[in-house]
Amino acid sequence: MINEILKKEKKISVIGLGYVGLPIALEFAKKTSVIGFDIKPERVEMMKNNIDPSEELNSSEFEGCDILFTSNLEDLKNASFHIVAVPTPIDSHNLPDLTPLLAASETVGKILKKGDYVVFESTVYPGCTEEDCVPILEKMSGLKFITDFKVGYSPERINPGDKHHTLTSIKKVVSGCDNESLEQVAKVYELVIKAGIHRAESIKVAEAAKIIENTQRDVNIALMNELSIIFNKMNINTFDVLKAAGTKWNFLPFVPGLVGGHCIGVDPYYLTYKAKEYGYHAQIINAGRAINDSMGGYIAKETVKGIIAKDKNIRNAKVLIMGVTFKENVADIRNSKVVDVYKELQSFMVNVDVVDPHASSKEVYKEYGFNLTAKPANDYDAVIVAVNHSDYVALDENYFMQIMKQDGILVDIKGIYKNKINKFSYWSL
Repeated sequence: MINEILKKEKKISVIGLGYVGLPIALEFAKKTSVIGFDIKPERVEMMKNNIDPSEELNSSEFEGCDILFTSNLEDLKNASFHIVAVPTPIDSHNLPDLTPLLAASETVGKILKKGDYVVFESTVYPGCTEEDCVPILEKMSGLKFITDFKVGYSPERINPGDKHHTLTSIKKVVSGCDNESLEQVAKVYELVIKAGIHRAESIKVAEAAKIIENTQRDVNIALMNELSIIFNKMNINTFDVLKAAGTKWNFLPFVPGLVGGHCIGVDPYYLTYKAKEYGYHAQIINAGRAINDSMGGYIAKETVKGIIAKDKNIRNAKVLIMGVTFKENVADIRNSKVVDVYKELQSFMVNVDVVDPHASSKEVYKEYGFNLTAKPANDYDAVIVAVNHSDYVALDENYFMQIMKQDGILVDIKGIYKNKINKFSYWSL
């Protein structure tokens, strides 16, 4: 397989060209022949014009790449090594939603032929690849697993907005359904991954490794969030405490904040779901999720309490939220916990404006039912800096004085203006 790919006698396909799939497809297309498949024709057209719909990659990244962008299933028949990189979200009940993954498995199954490889990159619970995806591949193709086609799993580790830890500079975990497939999958990824390859002992091990990476971060951030609630009651600044504790060599540098997005705020639910199948209730993981999911409401309530403390009628209050994306310097609004802050404030009948230089007002309205404000007003009772975009980091006290009333409150969730605000009330986690 690897030799034929190198000679461009066989092609690689990437199914799902979002934050994960497109960078993978373009990296491989610098050295091999690639077919990039996405079910949305409008996205395909953008990529044909060297535009990344996710706004992560520059047009120069598309140059010199041997790649065909398509939404036509027939084109996938020309590929022999298929990489599936579709989203794995949760539903309204915090249960795994495998719809995109199973649909992608059906798509690949329809064009699968003898000798082909299928590698899944989507984050899933241990066992999903072999128990949920492989049977679909067999059913749709009429082929037999291992005998006719091979399957591997190599979890994505892309960090949106991070220009330092990029695809090629992050060590890649790979796995296969047998020793032969493990080596072939490893050698294919070695074509583009400079940081090295880790060969996992099994597909389930690789699935589990990915899901605990984000679960570990989620639990640690939950601890910081709980500490921030406790320290707030004691009138102690959490970031001062973390600065002091951080002088010890083995203290882990986690900080409190909103935990959203399509990874840390989602992946732990896949693990707790699977744990229930084995009769175990994951106590620490679920407790961490409960704390992190409650932080948006907590921040809104603390803001409301601050406004009321100024002897103001909360129903006439006006609040600005700065930032709505799930993290800094990205356009991605999926599973943004800033929306929880917005909804909680609205439940108190507060007038809320939201601005964000990176997000699309159209997408925000489509996803959450409200529009972004084009430009801040000058009469806010409180301003909540929810996302530390680089656009906001350089702002000073004078800026906030221009958009707030004299007795306004600055709520600085991530503490980026700590010790810089002296002329009005300041609060942070």
